[in-house]
Amino acid sequence: MASPLNFRTYCASLLLAALFSIAATASDTAPEQGRVIYSAEQFSVLPHRDRIAPENAMLNERLATLLPQVMADAELDMWLVINREYVEDPVFFSLVPQPAFAARRTTMLIFNRLADGQVEKLSVNTYPFGDPYESVWSGGDLDEQWQALATLIADKDPQRIGINVSKHWPEADGLTKSMHERLLEVLPTHYQQRLQPAENLVVRWLETRTEAELGAYAHAVSLARGVIAEAFSSRVITPGATTTDDMAWYLRQRFEDLGLPVWFMPYVTFQRQGESCTDEQPFCSVNEGVIQRGDVLHTDVGICYLKMCTDTQEMAYVLKLDETEAPQGLQDALRTGNQWQDILTAEFKTGRTGNEILAATIAASQAAGITSSTYTHPIGFFGHAPGPTIGMWDNQGPTPINGDWPLFANTAYAIEGNIKQALPEWDNQTIQIMLEQSAYFDGKRVIYLAGRQTKWHLVR
Repeated sequence: MASPLNFRTYCASLLLAALFSIAATASDTAPEQGRVIYSAEQFSVLPHRDRIAPENAMLNERLATLLPQVMADAELDMWLVINREYVEDPVFFSLVPQPAFAARRTTMLIFNRLADGQVEKLSVNTYPFGDPYESVWSGGDLDEQWQALATLIADKDPQRIGINVSKHWPEADGLTKSMHERLLEVLPTHYQQRLQPAENLVVRWLETRTEAELGAYAHAVSLARGVIAEAFSSRVITPGATTTDDMAWYLRQRFEDLGLPVWFMPYVTFQRQGESCTDEQPFCSVNEGVIQRGDVLHTDVGICYLKMCTDTQEMAYVLKLDETEAPQGLQDALRTGNQWQDILTAEFKTGRTGNEILAATIAASQAAGITSSTYTHPIGFFGHAPGPTIGMWDNQGPTPINGDWPLFANTAYAIEGNIKQALPEWDNQTIQIMLEQSAYFDGKRVIYLAGRQTKWHLVR
């Protein structure tokens, strides 16, 4: 029989072995919300004509239910959105029914909050929109139009009038200097003094997602991921011949063929064994040119569909002739990337600021031994939308103003960032895993709109 000391040592070794076994089992468990999408052909795309009805239905829902809420929260009695053709206010297209291609001539939208909390939706412009807007004035004389606006404001007599001017939020800074000056010219002094920035209202309006939008949003993200899967395959890539530029233009053309506008030019880069990557480099996947077997590929794409914009980054591996799977080191690195995602999204708590979420994520990642960088941003009507900034790729500290914005429920984010990890198969050369997936925060947890990448795309 073993001595008491040896027995305790033996028991301790068994406990450690059990713990390691549990840890190994947990690490072998597939990350939640992983989803493989093989092609955009799995998902329908509405013709442009057929997009009008659902887009306008979602707009009418927002105007009827969301706008009264965010106007009340911002404590505004009236909101003015005044813009001209060619210099549309950033918020304009989120407010008008389709098909609308411009703020023709000068377009004035007036939102007036009534005593019962409902909001009148009024227009003073040459070409009336019809429902859901009531036309107060239409015609061709610009001086008469401005006077009609001043008369309307006097009739409604709002105490707090929001206008789109902002030092820090470009989405809330759509009122041009000349239009602002003209507004002041036609308003009596006591109404001029009631004007105030509507930035809180604009941010809440743009960042909040409705249930109907989420259904469309998930479909849009699925299309983006589907096209990436098509590109990261042997149907598109011939190792030793296809270039990263070929792939970027394939992505662009494929989206064009589907009738899906991109909001930035897609790009593709690679990492290759023998090319150094250090912790000081913000990005290691910067190589462009002919794709070879053994390369690690990365892409970044963004499209818009039914007014919802996506932002997606995924990774692929080009198999060597004797390989059927990505090297274990790459699989482990992708798993670490998923772990970083989980650390970040676990820190999403209603009311926390973007800066607070960033600091907590960095602390938890460091405690887990993960080398990571977090630069997550809101998405919605814009790919880079207003809301809480959670880190910047060139600033892993607090971001003033935008990073101080609190997290609200019913908002969407591009869960974006990267991890770095030694790759044994490449003589412990550092590999960088860059991930970005569109997700939704319901107030309690983060839900990926079309799943997330947890398996490597393989080019055979």
